[in-house]
Amino acid sequence: MKVSVANLEGALISLEVSPEIELENFKVLVEMEAELSSSQCVILYNGRPMLDMKKTLSGYGVADGDVLLLQPRMMMPPQNPQAPGQLPDFSNIRIPRPSAAPAPTGAGPSSGAVQRPGGGAIEEDPARLMEMLKSNPAERAILKERNPPLAEALDEGNLQKFTEVLGGQRKERAERERQRILLLNADPFDLNAQTKIAEAIRLQNVEANMETAMEHAPESFGQVVMLYIDCTVNGHPVKAFVDSGAQMTIMSQACAERCNIMRLVDKRWAGVAKGVGTQKIIGRVHLGQIQIGGIHLQSSFSILEDQPMDMLLGLDMLKRHQCCIDLKRNCLVIGTTGTETPFLSEADIPVVDRNSQGVPMDMREAEDRHLAEALAKSAAESDGPSTSGSGRILGSPSGSTPSPSSSSSSSAAASRMFPEADVKKLVDMGYLRDQVLEELRKNGGNVNKAMMGLFAKSVSVPKR
Repeated sequence: MKVSVANLEGALISLEVSPEIELENFKVLVEMEAELSSSQCVILYNGRPMLDMKKTLSGYGVADGDVLLLQPRMMMPPQNPQAPGQLPDFSNIRIPRPSAAPAPTGAGPSSGAVQRPGGGAIEEDPARLMEMLKSNPAERAILKERNPPLAEALDEGNLQKFTEVLGGQRKERAERERQRILLLNADPFDLNAQTKIAEAIRLQNVEANMETAMEHAPESFGQVVMLYIDCTVNGHPVKAFVDSGAQMTIMSQACAERCNIMRLVDKRWAGVAKGVGTQKIIGRVHLGQIQIGGIHLQSSFSILEDQPMDMLLGLDMLKRHQCCIDLKRNCLVIGTTGTETPFLSEADIPVVDRNSQGVPMDMREAEDRHLAEALAKSAAESDGPSTSGSGRILGSPSGSTPSPSSSSSSSAAASRMFPEADVKKLVDMGYLRDQVLEELRKNGGNVNKAMMGLFAKSVSVPKR
């Protein structure tokens, strides 16, 4: 028969044994597989220890497919003699209670401390644990790092809240352990149980991967300093962010006003930039000069309405001047002139990118919620179909992101609402039919505005 043996760490060992094998021989097999001393462990079946070494597995009632628990002997509670069929006595187990609730009389002594990875030595008495942590700064530091909710309750000094948080975490651990035992004893052919076991294994692998990374590559958890250089635009100093992943060079409206180039903005190139979020493109300055070191270089600028960075050097400017990002020497090499300029240190980069952890989630969600409004506003303010927000060739749909298609019935109804010639005109430009019908519905059948909406959706500019 096939018998599985699980330890408290979650490891599972499967053995093919005879039902008539004696317990002492079975423990030798387990010792060889688990690499543990059989004298220091005890095997439990249905929650009861198997202590008679001469008794066979069938004598204990072990059947094919059963799971036995391997537990260190030092953690075994004292066994009281019980009559056959009598339930175990749990009256001596102390349960954490709020400070206002009186402890039951006659309760036995605390069972000591159990080491938990989340909060150090967790004792049975919350008040004793609280005093111990207050008097041990090292344990408090570990607690703040690994168990912030319990550390917060400890800092407040409220015993009742501390007890509630501690009791809640104990209940969660007990529930997880109960679920784990249920999975171990579940039908191996049950799809739901196998899915949960696979998820538990995946989480263990994720945790092991993170621990390995923290051990062998701790630098991967640090913050990388962004690449900035000093430059001058129209006589005004600007700290420019070098981004080879950006399609075009971008400047904020505030920086353009400081550099006095807003008068050169061509608003026919208005649109919407889509990256981490969405931003409105006011227009484009077709030709300007950037002074890097003592060299003047030509570049164009797309002006964004609400851009936190003053200027972003995109791939259009970097490729035009054959720039090379040399991370070994920490400098930007300009191939057309042979000059180079160093990247700024962390102390010199703008505060907006210093120790930043990326765009906050709520800001990204807010920008995504306003995407439809920005597209509609951009289409309404545009003069004609020549608007392009990303500098792409007019009518190129390669960067468009198809919106979710509507049902076949709604598509057929929309097709009857608009002239087939108008629909075919937009479809021939490379857009999906459902996309075209959706834009025509939004703009009341106006072909030019629908065309502008499709162009605006095709803009794809990485936002930093």
